Amino acid sequence: MQRGTNLGRLGDFNQAVIFESIRRALDGVSRVELAESTGLSPQTISNVVRRLLDEGLVREDRTIVSGPGKPRTVLELEANRQLAIGIHLDPALITLVMLDLRGEVIVSRRYPGPTVEDPEGTVARMAEAVEDLIKASGQPRSNIVGVGVVVPGPMDADGGHVTGPPLLDGWSKVEVVKPLATQLKLNVILEKDTIAATIAEVWHGANQEDEQDIVFVYVGAGIGVGMVINGEIVRGVSNNAGEIGHYSVGEETTLCVCGRTDCLAGATSFETIARKATAAGLDLGIAENAGVSERAAGMGRLVALADEGNAVAIELLRTFARRVADMVGQLVNVLDVDKVVCGGPYWEQIRDHVLETASEVVNERFNAKEVHGIRVVNSELGPEVAAIGGGCAVLDASLSPKPSVLLLG
Repeated sequence: MQRGTNLGRLGDFNQAVIFESIRRALDGVSRVELAESTGLSPQTISNVVRRLLDEGLVREDRTIVSGPGKPRTVLELEANRQLAIGIHLDPALITLVMLDLRGEVIVSRRYPGPTVEDPEGTVARMAEAVEDLIKASGQPRSNIVGVGVVVPGPMDADGGHVTGPPLLDGWSKVEVVKPLATQLKLNVILEKDTIAATIAEVWHGANQEDEQDIVFVYVGAGIGVGMVINGEIVRGVSNNAGEIGHYSVGEETTLCVCGRTDCLAGATSFETIARKATAAGLDLGIAENAGVSERAAGMGRLVALADEGNAVAIELLRTFARRVADMVGQLVNVLDVDKVVCGGPYWEQIRDHVLETASEVVNERFNAKEVHGIRVVNSELGPEVAAIGGGCAVLDASLSPKPSVLLLG
């Protein structure tokens, strides 16, 4: 839980701290409880709450009596007062969600993956999909504070460009932010998929203390990680942190898009898995050089076979998990976190077959196991986690307390 300060010049930060406390209190919270949890004075709490009430972000819901003294008024979040839209531009699928202030999905839509030959046309269709989503939600357009577009890395957040993600051929220096903002007349931000998924996990979690030091493992069309240290998202200089797919696995595997032949991305690619499946006598029905949609279908077939109890399919999935978990275990040693969260569109399909294996490998790799273990858990946000993260990134940018803003320039 973030603690506030009673220095008047830090009023904006204090308001963010108090609002975050109210937002996370699913059953409401009183002013007395806010003072206890934030360390702020009753007068500061009173002043900030008055502003939040005036802005319509919270409401006074009911009174409660707990022991002697004056009854306490419970403050509740007006969850629909501000809304955000998240768009996940995945090589196989485009997902849109609308979120309320708690990060709950109000309405969602899915569309076929982006068109390689016409990225600008795809961006225009994304804008049309946003308008359709707003109409379907029945929510006032004036309550929407922005749109968060989530893309595979690398990307140029400052320039608003997709700069050439490896599985999006033809998407080199494609403008996304400016054309969407122009057409929608809404604030638009760009976010990397792994970082967005991590923001979703932190923003959505009811227990903030449990999300202070984590690694989020994102498994979709590619593999990457998001990192949280001392409650702060690790972004890197260009907002492209988390490219674990280019860790060396220490042996020759499939040629990676970066030109090397020892990357985790190559060792866990569909081509590698399909080749191993064929060698083991398992036909996934998809050519090794298939496109993104065909690869997704091939992986779906592999998961279906595993669900049916096919031993070869199950072992292929566990081998995949061991590869990823081995790299994550090394990262956990560097960061000394105590929790690893696994999620993403593909992870959602394979989680029941591989979570235990992943947990064993990560904890085996972890060097300080005599001091503490590593909890390896599934994200509960489902295959839409990156899109949810896009919306959460918009809300987080405007509402969450950021200790870094207290630093003097």
